[in-house]
Amino acid sequence: MLDHVIKGATVVDGSGDSAFTADVGIGDGRIAVIGQVTQEARSTEDATGLVLTPGFVDPHTHYDAQLFWDPYATPSLNHGVTTVVGGNCGFTLAPLHPDRPEDADYTRRMMSKVEGMSLVALEEGAPWNWHGFGEYLDALQGRIAVNAGFMVGHCALRRYVMGPQAVGGRPAPEQLAAMVRSLREAMDAGAWGLSTTQSTSHSDGDGKPVASRHAEPAELLALSRAVGEHEGTQIEAIVAGCLDQFSDAEIDLFVEMSAAAGRPLNWNVLTIDAAVPERVPRQLLASEQARKAGGRVVALTMPILTPMNMSLGTFCALNLIPGWGPVLGLPVPERIRKLRDPDVRAELLRRANSKDAGVFRRLANFGRYVIGDTYSEANAGLTGRVVKDIAEERGQEPFECLVEICANDELRTVLWPMPSDNDPASWALRAETWQHEDVLLGGSDAGAHLDRMCGAPYTTRFLGDCLRGRKLVGLEQAVKMLTDDPARLFGLRERGRVREGWHADLVLFDPERIDAGPATLVHDLPGDSPRLDSRALGVRAVWVNGVEAIRDDLVTGAVPGRVLRSGRDTETVSTR
Repeated sequence: MLDHVIKGATVVDGSGDSAFTADVGIGDGRIAVIGQVTQEARSTEDATGLVLTPGFVDPHTHYDAQLFWDPYATPSLNHGVTTVVGGNCGFTLAPLHPDRPEDADYTRRMMSKVEGMSLVALEEGAPWNWHGFGEYLDALQGRIAVNAGFMVGHCALRRYVMGPQAVGGRPAPEQLAAMVRSLREAMDAGAWGLSTTQSTSHSDGDGKPVASRHAEPAELLALSRAVGEHEGTQIEAIVAGCLDQFSDAEIDLFVEMSAAAGRPLNWNVLTIDAAVPERVPRQLLASEQARKAGGRVVALTMPILTPMNMSLGTFCALNLIPGWGPVLGLPVPERIRKLRDPDVRAELLRRANSKDAGVFRRLANFGRYVIGDTYSEANAGLTGRVVKDIAEERGQEPFECLVEICANDELRTVLWPMPSDNDPASWALRAETWQHEDVLLGGSDAGAHLDRMCGAPYTTRFLGDCLRGRKLVGLEQAVKMLTDDPARLFGLRERGRVREGWHADLVLFDPERIDAGPATLVHDLPGDSPRLDSRALGVRAVWVNGVEAIRDDLVTGAVPGRVLRSGRDTETVSTR
């Protein structure tokens, strides 16, 4: 007897082939039959007019901690994501040295700073009862509603072997050997490979460059070679040029790491903007050179414009503009005094518009910011208004106007920048770039920067745009880009397609309604900490390993997800 039958669905199977109408029967966690189902089943539902697809695969998340207090990985699961890849950007919660309990505190403060996670939620929401990477994976097994695989972070490896000297130090030969052993042990336990960062935007809780930023190429290549010794592994890496354009040295590093491992290396995130037409060919040069050298470098890019807010009162992307960090890091009263100084504002604007600001130049048009939540009588009625309009009414320059509004709220004002790359030319360039063999949709950062951005709903918003909006990609191709393409990059075994015998990770949705609601701030993290959330629209149900996990945007309470381990659940995707 089958567990469940979905009758008369429009099946888009993830292969890119044309949709077809069929019944789909689920049994023992697998897709048991596709066609006309005549077998008895414990339950059935009529899916006439609805679309059935494989579960979506998000290749870049930071759910490493959130899964402990939110096993449903919301809102990703609501939006049809059944498999998440965590442990990215060099940051993981394991391994932790058993003789240094202070390493856990360091890790929590680092994650809070660099990934924008609530420190209270990190302290109260996770058990922190592991040391080895395998123990961390074991702590999640059997208690999550999504499938989850994890890279092991370079920063954690360095801290485990070198202690506090991981920040600022270079490993002695025996320490590098120990780091390689620790990486191998993590992969033996199921880690998907290595993640690392060299990005200048990544600093720890003490304001110092994170540990992996102190690694030299020889260290990175030694670790990459170890990745190539294990089945079903990958590399994920971040460098400063990911935010704008790679240097020659950064391209060489990516190429050499991937070739040394014989494994794909993915990076995050390719920003596509017609106003900077030279960026895409420069960034994809790494992919071209990698293929010539026996490697593969894959760029992740988002198919939507991610809702992201800013604030002059808390750490956000504005802090990453060169020269802004020291000002925005001052105590609030002194920060307000500095921001009200015309000379300081002029210098900040100059820096924000300079070439050194890279991709953050897009944040410098303060007239295009929309005022969000306000907290003072002086700002009553400003929510939802554009700064440019308010500035014209007041006879002020836009940045001056924005500063005064924020100062009235003691810098608590929520700001929503309108994207500068929402023009037809940029969307046309995106559609063209998506066709490149080394470009993959993803880069949501789901689980990180929770009160500042909401990238998790990119799946449903993209599908809604493909069906009823710009229609840059057909439905069959769009589904393939969200399912089979990432599944094949990571070598997921029997996932990513609606195929008999494969795991029953499935999404059923209404094509007339599929979309994501607006990002709204909710307080549902441990310690009542805030995060941005977004409702899934038109998603009828989501199954993970054959078990219904979402019905009409509500979690069912089931936790059918699995910790996916390299080798067992992933196969090698060789570049050679």
